[in-house]
Amino acid sequence: MSLLEIRGLVAGYGRAPVLRDVDLVVEEGDALAIIGRNGSGKTSLLATIYGGTTIFSGTILVRGEPLDTRRGFRAAAHGIALAPQGKHLLPNLSVAENLMLGAASRRRGVWTLDTVYDLFPVLAQRARKPGTALSGGQQQMVSIGRALMANPALLLLDEPSEGLAPVLIDQIVDALATIHSTGTSTVIVEQHLELVTRTSREFAVMNKGQLALGGPIADVGVADLRGLLAL
Repeated sequence: MSLLEIRGLVAGYGRAPVLRDVDLVVEEGDALAIIGRNGSGKTSLLATIYGGTTIFSGTILVRGEPLDTRRGFRAAAHGIALAPQGKHLLPNLSVAENLMLGAASRRRGVWTLDTVYDLFPVLAQRARKPGTALSGGQQQMVSIGRALMANPALLLLDEPSEGLAPVLIDQIVDALATIHSTGTSTVIVEQHLELVTRTSREFAVMNKGQLALGGPIADVGVADLRGLLAL
């Protein structure tokens, strides 16, 4: 049984579809990257799982059970967590308090404040500082750590490299390797193609709201992926 299965999904905003007949399967332990041009629907696909769009038709199944996307917390309760584009930290909360928001689903697992601090030691040093007082890279770490605090079976990441310096991208790559070692599946929406080749095992190309061709990352390189985006 698949961890996540999306069948014939048509979704969008208001009355305007953005996603058209999307089919996607994520198995236990998968590391999938979704690439595509700006406006192709990548972020909307992740948002749909969390109730951020209107679903016109199609189904979303988590381990064979329909997901009620009318309430965003249902995804977290089913073991899906999202590290969104733009971080979305609460400015009136400390780093530790922002991280603890992710534990609201009360799922048990390996991820606690201590293990998140092991993954991102700089957050332990700044635990009492306001989340938005951190650098952009450190805020990205908080966003990922907050999602991990939900102990997800599937972690969704939307543009985790956005605005980051190369040294910080290396830290995100290392963190994802650790996350994968715990058995957590990932779906990453990303424009940084080198990061894609270093963190994912499969890829899919989104074009005009549809998931098109894809395959094993081992079969392609950065130049190949760049060429696919130009099609």
